[in-house]
Amino acid sequence: MNEHESESGGAIFPLAKEPSLARLREQAEVLEEIHGELRAQEEILKHIHSSVIVMDPDGFITRWNLGAERMFGYTSDEAIGRNILFLYVEDGDEGGAEAASFGDSLLDESHREMEVRRRRKSGEEFWASLQISVIRDAEGTTTGLIGYLSDITERVKAREALELHARIFENSEEGIMITDAKLRIVSVNGAFCRIIGYTANDVIGQSPKLFQSGRHDAAFYTEMWRQINAFGNWRGEVWNKRKTGNLFPMASSISAVRNAAGVVTHYFAIFSDITERKQTDERIHHLAYYDALTGLPNRTLFFKLTTQALAAAERNHVHGAVLFIDLNRFKPINDTLGHGIGDRLLQQIGARLRTALRDEDIVARLGGDEFVIALFDLPQDNHAALVADKILAALDLPFQIEEHELTLGAAIGISVYPEDGTDAETLVRLADIAMYRAKHSTNDSYAFYSREMNKKALERLNIENGLRHALEQNQLVLYYQPKVDIASGLITGAEALVRWQHPERGMVPPGDFIPVAEESGLIVQIGTWVLEAACIQAAAWAAADLPPIKVAINLTAREFDPALTQRVQAVLERHNLPASWLELEITESMLTHSTEAVIHMMDELHHLGVTLALDDFGTGFSSLSYLKRFPIDTLKIDRSFIIGIPTDTDDCAIAGAIVSMSKQLKHRVIAEGVETLEQLDHLRNIGCDEIQGYLFSPPVPAAKFEVMLREGKRLPLPVL
Repeated sequence: MNEHESESGGAIFPLAKEPSLARLREQAEVLEEIHGELRAQEEILKHIHSSVIVMDPDGFITRWNLGAERMFGYTSDEAIGRNILFLYVEDGDEGGAEAASFGDSLLDESHREMEVRRRRKSGEEFWASLQISVIRDAEGTTTGLIGYLSDITERVKAREALELHARIFENSEEGIMITDAKLRIVSVNGAFCRIIGYTANDVIGQSPKLFQSGRHDAAFYTEMWRQINAFGNWRGEVWNKRKTGNLFPMASSISAVRNAAGVVTHYFAIFSDITERKQTDERIHHLAYYDALTGLPNRTLFFKLTTQALAAAERNHVHGAVLFIDLNRFKPINDTLGHGIGDRLLQQIGARLRTALRDEDIVARLGGDEFVIALFDLPQDNHAALVADKILAALDLPFQIEEHELTLGAAIGISVYPEDGTDAETLVRLADIAMYRAKHSTNDSYAFYSREMNKKALERLNIENGLRHALEQNQLVLYYQPKVDIASGLITGAEALVRWQHPERGMVPPGDFIPVAEESGLIVQIGTWVLEAACIQAAAWAAADLPPIKVAINLTAREFDPALTQRVQAVLERHNLPASWLELEITESMLTHSTEAVIHMMDELHHLGVTLALDDFGTGFSSLSYLKRFPIDTLKIDRSFIIGIPTDTDDCAIAGAIVSMSKQLKHRVIAEGVETLEQLDHLRNIGCDEIQGYLFSPPVPAAKFEVMLREGKRLPLPVL
């Protein structure tokens, strides 16, 4: 430092008695330069948008720029000379801290930044970012302070809002999950982790599919995303899976987040575990709608479910029935052995009733020893009698409770929908009336409300009992309907058809007893008899040197079980009958269940040398893609497609399609129910192989069929 400069860099003009003119001129130039710099600094200060306030070390304002005027509303004349504290919101808060910064706290610093609250001339408070710089001279002595302030009110508010949202996000009792637009999880809160069981690190970057329970089908999620995409959100209940693998129900809300351009950037889900609520609802529902003793539906739920089932029955035009059950001999058991034994007995009764019915049937306890059952989608209106028989048989078996073996019975009243009534209340009332009729007739019986239905039920019961006697007393006989080759006109085989020669009623039509046999289960015994009798007759014809033919018998679904091949083989061996004489006819419905098992059984039969025919083809629902896998030898066109030939174009088209397809699959085709020469000619023209029907012969006794074989009866010649 020379003698002309101070420590702060300012010019010093030492006193001189006689300064030279050059010296004075030099000093004037330096002063002008300093003043110019000061003017430039003032101009810069005016144009700085931020507030710039210069203070002395004690905080008194010495400079006040236009930015400060705009920010605070005070002019420089109003502000300069005042202590900075007049701008503070309150002296006890930031003011004290900042005042300290003017003292010792800034002695070792040259700059400090902080966020402060200030007050404008209007009284409005705002947040500002404050940067304080210390002005020191060359010797390090503080000569002033410069404060730079910018309004950050909006930024502080936004930050506070974010902090608030973050606290809400983290402290929420509901689980929250945020994903990006590609459904990758980007954030979860603490409640999410507590509910799901995963940590945040476990799930960040994963797909929410990690939590799917498997209880919802694709349609559920399709509809959920349809609503989110269409309306921006979805609300509902969904089952998810915890980390432990346990499933639980959630009340969930999923929303899309879009940016200013309307593009989805994120999705967020808010959910709560509603397991306890569901359990409470279920308990309340169970108490309201279920019998506390047996666990069966109570009266309220029975009427509700039955009303719904009746509405469906009306739409689908199906039969239904209500069975009113009153237990016999329950009261003396309950009075003698006590209510504890009585209650356990009722529980076992409820379990037996449930076991005896289909899943879709409705069984309820009305109170005391009264139960009621609703049956719908019945194959026939008298099918309720079969169910009543089944229930009586189930209740007839002894009940074992402790050391007591208890026997009960029941009276059952039956009302039929829609004949007797179309609403639940009427059907129950009429079934109750019918129950009293059954109770006063004989023990352990049932009665229909309608006398006509009673008559039908009685007839059916007589037929069932008669069939049992028919099997025991050898009243069943076989008739044979010839099958004829169209090309040669010769008999190739016969279908064995069971007939019932009743000692009093004469020949009972198959339509009268076959449905009862199928409903009662007697069809299995009848089928066993038919197989045995047909093989005996075929063996007799073979021994008599008659031309080789195939004797076909019909198999029912109940007979088509894994032991069938062994049974057939045993019968063939027992009667020394070549397997080529036997053909088994099955229906399409047998092919639609347990396909692989059915194919295996059919392969076994085919390996024996027994041929297989598919009966009533075209009336079922078997898939053609499956059909080619079955070892079928012959397809039989159902008579319903033959009746209209040759005038009905639809019947002609169907028959032609079946024949064409059969040829492609290398199956023989036989048309059943052929009654006219015109039908025969059309079938011959489309390539059908065989026919069966009254045109050639109705079913006939074995002796008459044998005569046809010996005489070589033929089909009529084609019409030229």
